[in-house]
Amino acid sequence: MRRLRGKLIQPFLREQALRKTDLVAPLFVDETTQARRPITSMPGQFRYPPKEIGDTCQRLWDKGIRAVLLFGIPGEKDGDASAAYDPGGVVQRAIGTIKKQVPGMLVITDVCACEYTDHGHCGIVGTTRCGTDLLNDPSLDLMDRIAISHAQSGADIVAPSCMLDGVVQSVRQALDREGFSDVLIMSYSTKFASALYGPFREAAESGFHFGDRTTYQIHPGNAREAIMESMLDLDEGADILMVKPAGFYLDLLAEIRTLGIPVAAFQVSGEYAMIKAAAEKGWLKERDVVMESLTCMKRAGADIIITYFANDVAEWLDEER
Repeated sequence: MRRLRGKLIQPFLREQALRKTDLVAPLFVDETTQARRPITSMPGQFRYPPKEIGDTCQRLWDKGIRAVLLFGIPGEKDGDASAAYDPGGVVQRAIGTIKKQVPGMLVITDVCACEYTDHGHCGIVGTTRCGTDLLNDPSLDLMDRIAISHAQSGADIVAPSCMLDGVVQSVRQALDREGFSDVLIMSYSTKFASALYGPFREAAESGFHFGDRTTYQIHPGNAREAIMESMLDLDEGADILMVKPAGFYLDLLAEIRTLGIPVAAFQVSGEYAMIKAAAEKGWLKERDVVMESLTCMKRAGADIIITYFANDVAEWLDEER
């Protein structure tokens, strides 16, 4: 086998290689700030005011990044997440700005309520037999309203992330009913109740004020449940499935890939922060670890890779030419 690892033959036999079109850059749009605000737990990442989001996307476009995933931080929060579906809301305005300034950019929007509720949960909460918790069906109505408002603003893909039962079917029917049958759904179909979301919760101000999210996200040890969730979302009309977080769950990503439709891998905030912290300590070489981790996601079957390193990777790929 070593003959096949010779320096000259290596490029011809490499099975997987990252491309810029594999990458999606997540962006935080913050209605409460007038200048970009560093995210302490995610060095190199920022919360951008709406007025800067067009230029930010233009810079990404110029580097070859062709897709962004938007998260919003509203000026006000309430129990009903009303800012999430406001036609003049932070994400809705950001979509319009991006489409005007960078019309070719693929705009994906996170469809959830955790950034918009004053309690930090992903939908409408109320009393259940187990105490106060997320209410499934009232939250479905909320997700429909959010998805429609994003589509009306020009989103290309909506991404329900709240792990509600029936959310893909509900959003699909709502979009079709409103004339948005061409808007895709990228479902957070296999989303784990992970310890790796901490930096995101700081960035999006979406920490929950009571309980946890284990009643609507998957326990890390449950593979069978994880596959079933993706199969259900496929049957409900998802166009793209997602595994989140990506790095710890590549075994499940590979299995979900066999379902036959595109799969996205989300390298989440905690994965980003761990690599950054180790690199700052000099314990790891950041570039090498990032490229290895993303290549392994692609090897496992990811068609799309959502990563906070997208901007850096685009630059590194240029350097490799």
